[in-house]
Amino acid sequence: MKLKNILIVVKDIEKSKQFYHDLFGLDMVLDNGGNMILTEGLVLQEEKIWRNFLEKDITAKSNSCELYFEEPSIEAFAEKLEKLYPSIQYVHRLITHSWGQKVIRFYDLDGNLIEVGTPVS
Repeated sequence: MKLKNILIVVKDIEKSKQFYHDLFGLDMVLDNGGNMILTEGLVLQEEKIWRNFLEKDITAKSNSCELYFEEPSIEAFAEKLEKLYPSIQYVHRLITHSWGQKVIRFYDLDGNLIEVGTPVS
């Protein structure tokens, strides 16, 4: 068995597609109308469709999981994030952990938690 995709729930699939392209260079692989697969296996699912599947409310900013990306030029990424999405909500801006890794954590447009860190060797 192999893990194929990670699905996140979004309100506006086009805005989210642009967000993940702008910041992470992810491109659309397949658009199934309300369900969009991006490169690297990230799937965007429109909230109304997901709510119908689950028959439950969606909890934004649940802080129960995160998308993790690595970026060697973390300072440049932090500047790009601030420039392209100045109203983004941060969990914390750029910090350095005790083991030397620099990370930034923030929410995407729909409250999905994202961490970007320098590569861990």
